[in-house]
Amino acid sequence: MSRSTAPSGAPTATLDTVAEHIAARVGHALETVFDAVAQTRADTAALLARVTAEGRRPVTADLAALRPGLHLRLTRQELVSGVGFVAAPGLLSDVPAWLEWWQTDAQGDVRPLLLDLDPRSSAYSDYTHWDWFALPRDTGRRAVAGPYVDYLCSDEYSLTLSAPVELAGRFLGVAAADVYLRHFEAAALPLLRELPGPARLVNARGRVAASADPARLAGSLTKGPDFAAVLESGRPGVFDGARLVPCQGVPLVLVVAPA
Repeated sequence: MSRSTAPSGAPTATLDTVAEHIAARVGHALETVFDAVAQTRADTAALLARVTAEGRRPVTADLAALRPGLHLRLTRQELVSGVGFVAAPGLLSDVPAWLEWWQTDAQGDVRPLLLDLDPRSSAYSDYTHWDWFALPRDTGRRAVAGPYVDYLCSDEYSLTLSAPVELAGRFLGVAAADVYLRHFEAAALPLLRELPGPARLVNARGRVAASADPARLAGSLTKGPDFAAVLESGRPGVFDGARLVPCQGVPLVLVVAPA
């Protein structure tokens, strides 16, 4: 990444301190959602390990054992609007693809996501190219995908947080949780507005997840910086005068433009 030289002195030091504090608070807010993802990941890995120990391939009926935990996470985690396990194609012996997915409706009731995943009739049968699936599969790490209009689950503008589920080094699918963008913005925008310059949060691909910068709307792409490298290093940087601060623990970068 091409980085400009930051001016020295107290103002920059103060901005860095404030930005790192805000990034940490954003990370804390999203960590509660990643907790739900981690619990789902652990439950799924344990379930699939038991099935494998029985000497057979899993089927969709086996995944019903995940439902009590999924329901509990939906009712206890304020930001979580949907949660579940998305199987890698070919994992299950009775269907080619499957989402064991539960979500809350407008009344707050927990209900399953029922999808037609037949490749002969469904536009959504191949979910493997979507960032929430592809990033954990390809990197082995947690990911924040979006925001995007979630036509698959809710028709809402959403973020999806996900992590790979693996067994003995084999990728089995992803555990994931959805957050409506309006709910994430309600938590993040007050924090971004505490900064002295226009600020936004972007994911590893440069997609803006939340923005207090009128020139950079949520969902737009930020080109130029290598945000994946910032997250990999875990250290703040500068690009064309903008401060880049990784949100420790979660894959988002806080970008603060010059005031």
